[in-house]
Amino acid sequence: MKANEPLAWSEFLRVDMRVGTVLAAEPFPEARNPAYLLWIDFGAELGERKTSAQITDRYTPEELVGRQVVAVVNFPPKQIAKHRSECLLLGGVEGKVVTLLRPDFPVANGTSIG
Repeated sequence: MKANEPLAWSEFLRVDMRVGTVLAAEPFPEARNPAYLLWIDFGAELGERKTSAQITDRYTPEELVGRQVVAVVNFPPKQIAKHRSECLLLGGVEGKVVTLLRPDFPVANGTSIG
């Protein structure tokens, strides 16, 4: 399936996108491209998940802590260098620069996007 092909509603519903709050962020020197390791709280149902993100062009670790973000939480875990990524952050991509998606107002961690 190509990116511009129509998507069935049932396919879209399978993607579990949730809001979480970044608890910690640190440089990820083992990554091939500049990246951060992030620990994100997705609330009582999903708990804390770890991921990496190539977002060093636009953000510092200090700016990320406490920020709400949107992520896909039902992809299988993926090994990246020595770390296991447990979710995929979502953002707008312009070339290699990523701008993270986030709610306009604070919402409960684990809030579903749909």
